[in-house]
Amino acid sequence: MQLPPLKIDYLKAFTDDTGVFQHAKFCIPKRAEGYTTDDNARALIAAVRYHRLKRDPTMKSLSHTYLAFLNHMQKPDGNFHNYLSYERTYLDVDGSEDSAGRTLWACGCALNSAIPSDMRLVAKDIFDRGLPWVWKSISLRFYSAAIAGLYQYNQAIPDGGLKECAEKLGDSLVQHFRDETKDDWRWFEPYLTYDNARLVQALFLAHSMVKKPEFLTVAEEAMGFLLKTQMVDGVYVPIGNDGWYQRGGSRPFYDQQPLEAAAMVEAAVDGYYASRNKRYLDVASRVFGWFLGRNSRNIMMYNPDTGGCCDGLGADFVNPNQGGESSISYLLARLRLEEVSQGFWRQKRI
Repeated sequence: MQLPPLKIDYLKAFTDDTGVFQHAKFCIPKRAEGYTTDDNARALIAAVRYHRLKRDPTMKSLSHTYLAFLNHMQKPDGNFHNYLSYERTYLDVDGSEDSAGRTLWACGCALNSAIPSDMRLVAKDIFDRGLPWVWKSISLRFYSAAIAGLYQYNQAIPDGGLKECAEKLGDSLVQHFRDETKDDWRWFEPYLTYDNARLVQALFLAHSMVKKPEFLTVAEEAMGFLLKTQMVDGVYVPIGNDGWYQRGGSRPFYDQQPLEAAAMVEAAVDGYYASRNKRYLDVASRVFGWFLGRNSRNIMMYNPDTGGCCDGLGADFVNPNQGGESSISYLLARLRLEEVSQGFWRQKRI
């Protein structure tokens, strides 16, 4: 598959001195709708990945902006706000567990990078103060994002305590899988909702950290279930958010979201690293095709002119707005494929 050129233009254009914007009207930021910790965490991951690939000095500046945003959103108790207005006013008391997990993941990536050492120390501080909140949660997506952050942290600063944390969280994911698996339903929950493949990705990463065979076994079984459920005649068709997919019910095909394709691409890439099974690279390529029109409606979701990505694919419409979540999700997936093609995953520092 011919990949589009790797472009960072949209991320730069969608960022001001506070952070990356949340929503867009077509490709123009909707300033009135402000910013989120979720999107700035994603943006920080994208910036340090791009810096690893291209050594682009402007990525240090962008990383500085996103890291400052996450630092500002962390509360004195270590938890996080998620929503910030354009006027820099907090719009919530407590943010989501998803946003806390993504921040840990992003700070782990920043710590395991070549950005200036003082910035890495800030990322470490945010991570260290935020990690205790995962033990107060029952969110599997929080666990999964925390494992991704722990993996990156341990790459930078190997530590047995980090591996113990990842193993404990991985054990919890496996137990949920064992509890919820019934007949041909091979999943961690009695439903498929959003960011599903992040749970699989986390177990692949946990296996890479602690080499626990059960982690790889369950990850591959769950990945097989996702592929069986979401690949239709060789085309990736993610679970739609119009009702989600309850065990025993019928699965919705729309509205399809870019973050699902990005999560599957990343899970497949990390599945390859964990297992060395080249089949996963083929999966990553096929799923990435969703962005390029190889989807259930044969519609291009990626905008090559702007570098952004449409917000959603419906049964009879495409949302043409190119918001932060969608556009950065595309970029994260594209960066992972670039890393694979250049062999950058073998390098310790991202």
